[in-house]
Amino acid sequence: MAGSTSRHWPTVSLLAPLLALCAAGAQAQTVQAWITSGDQSRLMQRGPDTKFGKAPGEPLIVDVDPARRFQQVTGFGASITDASAHLIQQRMTAPQREALLAELFGAPPAGLGLSFTRLTIGASDFSRTHYSFDDMPPGETDPGLARFSIEPNRADVLPVVKAALAINPQLKVMASPWSAPGWMKSTDSLIQGTLKPEAFAPFAAYLSKYVAAYRAEGVPIFALTLQNEPHFEPKDYPGMRVDPGKRAAFIGSHLGPLLAKEHPGVRILDWDHNWDEPGSPAAVLRDPVAARYVAGVAWHCYGGDVRVQAALHDTWPDKETWFTECSGGGWAPDWSNNLMYFTRTLVIGTTRGWARGVLLWNLALDENGGPHLGGCGNCRGVVTIDSRTGEVTRNVEYYALAHASRFVRPGARRVWSSSGYADLDTVAFRNADGTLALLVVNSADAPRRFAVRQRGRAGRSFAYDLPARSVATFAWRQP
Repeated sequence: MAGSTSRHWPTVSLLAPLLALCAAGAQAQTVQAWITSGDQSRLMQRGPDTKFGKAPGEPLIVDVDPARRFQQVTGFGASITDASAHLIQQRMTAPQREALLAELFGAPPAGLGLSFTRLTIGASDFSRTHYSFDDMPPGETDPGLARFSIEPNRADVLPVVKAALAINPQLKVMASPWSAPGWMKSTDSLIQGTLKPEAFAPFAAYLSKYVAAYRAEGVPIFALTLQNEPHFEPKDYPGMRVDPGKRAAFIGSHLGPLLAKEHPGVRILDWDHNWDEPGSPAAVLRDPVAARYVAGVAWHCYGGDVRVQAALHDTWPDKETWFTECSGGGWAPDWSNNLMYFTRTLVIGTTRGWARGVLLWNLALDENGGPHLGGCGNCRGVVTIDSRTGEVTRNVEYYALAHASRFVRPGARRVWSSSGYADLDTVAFRNADGTLALLVVNSADAPRRFAVRQRGRAGRSFAYDLPARSVATFAWRQP
């Protein structure tokens, strides 16, 4: 597939140096560097170590201030869609499956350490059939949810999520419906339409039953959105329009009180749609009843500007920010451009815009961008799994996630760093163990030499040369 590569880092060779970084004492001043270049000559490759010393006279300086702390980070990851789960569970041998899941969800340095994922409540376009967990014949209803069952997830989704949780018990799982069951909607179909007012209570109960059913399977759901992309009604796969007034009424009078009673630890996130309509989640947050139950706002990348995240946060600083979907695909085949976008906008931009977690779309797709039924015909997964052989190709999204997830661990806090000049964009984090991670993107067509200066350390800094159109993660321990 264009824009992909099967190369990845040799995990065994990284173990000793990363463990050394975490050792106390003599290694305190050492800075490790890991680089991915747009020309693919370096793919998460260890660069030369450097050390803090006297501040060099570099014209470009990136300042990092670990004392200025912002949001706590839950993690980075991608969605375990029906398509992803089917490929992992049914198209790979057991050794292939175990190796891939360990690589994706295992602890660094051997694994990526992905610690955040998203499930679809029923079908999305990346399902082999269109279904809900309470389908009824046309014209029939089930307001008591007597037919509710998560049976469609037992063959693929549940085994894969359980395996990922066994590898990484810190994995946080959120879930989003693409549609309410058809009998709850104005179209009596999973396709298009909106939620009927008389279905508000049954749909809230449906979502609560989903949380309970997954919990019974050993999969805790930590957050829900009530609708994926609520301003979009796709014509060939499940979707449902839910305008802000209806979302506020549903959350304030039905879903919010029910979850508070039955699943008090589960967050409700509003919106789950693009940056280009911030007024829609703002309208829900302005509703005094709904706002009591809304923990935060979830965002997608397919329209608008990432900076609206920070603008909304400035207005409602008590509400969390989450980034929950973006996909690469055949419409953007240039590997270098994709590396710049995914790291600069989706890793750096979203977290500087207060995101506590960052999710890409499909964790895995096959060589044809599927399986899917309707919707996107040329999307790309974080990895590509050959549906005939189970062979794995690691795509550009894999490396963009790795530059964050391997070094920014759950519970880390974003800290202040200077950014956005001379084609250098940055974000910095402090982990709970005292290690620091600084991501730097050089989007220029020429190398950049710059100094990194840690404030509060009496002018101590280090200098580094970053190749053109490259990404680096620098890691060191704060004394």
